[in-house]
Amino acid sequence: MCSTTYTTDVAVILYCVIMISGMETNEQGNVIFASVVLPNKLSETDAVLLAASIREFGGSLANAPIWFFMPEYGEQLTTATTTKLDSLDVKRVPLKLNKEVLRFPLAHYPFIAAAAESLAKGTADFLVWLGTNTIVLQEPQAFILPDNKIIGYRPVHHTNVGSPYSAPLDSFWTLVYEWCAVPEDHIFPMKTHVDGEIIRPYFNAGCLATRPEKGLFTAWRNTFSAIYWENSLRQLYQKDNRYVIFIHQAVLSGIILRMFTPDEMYELPFTYNYPMHLHTEDVTAHQPSTVEECITVRHEGFHRDASWADKIPAGEPLKQWLAQHLQSQ
Repeated sequence: MCSTTYTTDVAVILYCVIMISGMETNEQGNVIFASVVLPNKLSETDAVLLAASIREFGGSLANAPIWFFMPEYGEQLTTATTTKLDSLDVKRVPLKLNKEVLRFPLAHYPFIAAAAESLAKGTADFLVWLGTNTIVLQEPQAFILPDNKIIGYRPVHHTNVGSPYSAPLDSFWTLVYEWCAVPEDHIFPMKTHVDGEIIRPYFNAGCLATRPEKGLFTAWRNTFSAIYWENSLRQLYQKDNRYVIFIHQAVLSGIILRMFTPDEMYELPFTYNYPMHLHTEDVTAHQPSTVEECITVRHEGFHRDASWADKIPAGEPLKQWLAQHLQSQ
């Protein structure tokens, strides 16, 4: 097996320690929000919208710490973005990753989540890991997990490369289950978010609430780094490029199943992580009329379309709020 490690230098570590030592946490549940921001227009715009939405609509969690990790690409965020994030009291944390990781689609996710988890231990009760393309629309109270739960999750949006519950494991998931050492009695039927299919557990990697002391993200990083470039997987990548894109999410699913029993998992309400870009494809009984009915939503860079306001399923007040924050980017 190959092994890819993530690296931080002394300056980065000292920066993180200083950052956390002077940071206040919210009183209710000690929640920390963590995500990633990359030095490009799409990611920077998404990051500003995410941070601004937490501060505006987060309710009792509106003042919770927000950490955005910045993989070092040799480029910098724009001055407008850093100024806006600073005004929203977002802590920007630089992180050095191997070039091999940066070149592989979404491979930075487990590495950055693990770094956030390491820094959050002893600092917060709950670490909420969100895809940067998330917008918070109401107080996300469910991120404060019940006492007997270790992880809060949402299923994937649709089946995609997922494993139908009624079908045998295919070669991709057989490898994932083998390398993640998934116990058979931890597998249960899960319904996808918008196409309503019943699959084996396949967790969305962009909306997770965890107890950082349990080490989920560290285990995710360690297993992912050990297997993602294995020859047997590379052969599958060549047959179907979707495996390249979603191997990080499949490994996450395997690690969750290995580490926790179903009783320790909490499925967040369907109003969390709702994919507003798939609204017209939602065949479930829970399809919202407008996204304002949701707690958090995901998107695919709706703001890249000049006519976005005519297309997203939202009311005028929210559209005006989005437009206001997009103007600053």
